[in-house]
Amino acid sequence: MSAADLLEAWRDHLANARRRSEHTVRAYLASADRLLKARDLGDWASVSRIEGPDLRRHLADRRQSGIGNASAARELSALKAFVKFAREQAGETEASAPRLRGPRLKKGLPRPVTPDDAVNIADLVAGTANEDWVGARDRAVLLLMYGSGLRIAEALSLKGKDAPLAEVLQVTGKGNKQRMVPTLPITRAAVEDYTRRCPWPLSPDKALFRGVKGGPLSQAMVQRAMARARIALGLPETATPHALRHSFATHLLGAGADLRSLQELLGHASLGSTQIYTKVDAATMLDNYRNAHPRAGKGTREKG
Repeated sequence: MSAADLLEAWRDHLANARRRSEHTVRAYLASADRLLKARDLGDWASVSRIEGPDLRRHLADRRQSGIGNASAARELSALKAFVKFAREQAGETEASAPRLRGPRLKKGLPRPVTPDDAVNIADLVAGTANEDWVGARDRAVLLLMYGSGLRIAEALSLKGKDAPLAEVLQVTGKGNKQRMVPTLPITRAAVEDYTRRCPWPLSPDKALFRGVKGGPLSQAMVQRAMARARIALGLPETATPHALRHSFATHLLGAGADLRSLQELLGHASLGSTQIYTKVDAATMLDNYRNAHPRAGKGTREKG
């Protein structure tokens, strides 16, 4: 067996068994490839012997190439998953990832997560779950919140009869008010993947998303899964499940959606609740301007 064989097996596991996005597969493969080359590893047994101190030294070498804390945290998450997979391939029972905490990260300003971060969060949640069906479930819930702007309670209120999801979904929000929201292809596929894996019968009038004992999934479990992913990816504490809904609104507004349409999609009773996103979008625009404009933020002015 060669390093190329290991990478091909890792690719197949990520893309087919775990159904990771193309972006995640590329990133995880690149991280594994760097580790294999740096330590001259070519079989599952040698990879399985990698421990926390080995990963710490590897990340220290990566720091020399100029990567920051957030990139180091993402790299560590990918490598821990790779080593856990190697231990499974080497025949270990109850294989686990090496124990190593990620780098400390400075708290960032509250802001919406990026589209890539939203998908990466969902993928990481799926990849770190104890059971595949639980990971598929949490990924589907988070993608619903980001892709359709749902509150966490709205996502968890869906019933078995709502699957498979249609392109437009009817949800019941605050005050028992119903509204129609669009669903993305990636979200519909995620929910379909979850329903195939779920070990509990999904009755039409029972909760679509189930806990490990078969009852309705609680908000706390989704929040915990999101918190683990946030830490692993080096995102600020503001990256909560509700932040995915904020991101949905901010990205739509930035793409030209009008406030009235956004109000309907979010289920806000008043336009005033929706107008906060104009401030968020203006702050994002100003931040982008300051970073991109050659004269911005330098404290200089043209003299007349």
